[in-house]
Amino acid sequence: MRRSGVDRSDVFIETKVWVADYGYDETLHAFDKSAGKLGVDVIDLLILHQPMPQHFERTIGAYKALEQLLADGRVRAIGVSNFMPHHLANLLKETTVVPAVNQVELHPYFTQPDVQAANAEHGILTQAWSPIGGITFYPGYGDERRSVMQDETIKAIASAHGKSPAQVMLRWHIQQGRSATPKSVNPGRIAQNFDVFDFTLNDDEIAGIDALNTDVRLGPSPDDVDPSTWGLEIPED
Repeated sequence: MRRSGVDRSDVFIETKVWVADYGYDETLHAFDKSAGKLGVDVIDLLILHQPMPQHFERTIGAYKALEQLLADGRVRAIGVSNFMPHHLANLLKETTVVPAVNQVELHPYFTQPDVQAANAEHGILTQAWSPIGGITFYPGYGDERRSVMQDETIKAIASAHGKSPAQVMLRWHIQQGRSATPKSVNPGRIAQNFDVFDFTLNDDEIAGIDALNTDVRLGPSPDDVDPSTWGLEIPED
């Protein structure tokens, strides 16, 4: 991106603090690590990766470090990821700045309406990870999984608009006011992911996609796992 000549002000950089770097001083250092690796002085959005309720005092310390980075102008916005409504409530009791973003698993098969409602109540933007249901078809995630990309409802809507199922799902997020973070290393698919502003889903199509929700989480539950036990450390360089 630096070689492309695109102005820095036209690039929005978001990254996360992993749980091994939670705690006030540790998170300040995590910012230095990330900014150094990215080659920037300011990160546009810095979020916590998990609520980690088993060690929530470290989560609070990490978020207070984000608040300090925001006050110092080293980040432009702060947020969280995988926070359920009770995690948000506990965070807001102990901190001052309301998160700008809560990034959660959200795709047509798992829409988390309670989380979306809690975010909206506090003025927090819901950001979807796995927005096109990648977690429903990742290799090794279980043969019993049903790929949302192959869902007949979404395929029919895509065909009606001359778009791909992925484009339909991204448009679904956008029209409902969410941020979506699709992942791809394929240049053609990356270009497709941007090409979602020349069509509009009608109310029946939106409702049809909403109705696909199964309320089944496919990623790990933030209350049932302790990610600090996974042994994952973020290297210094």
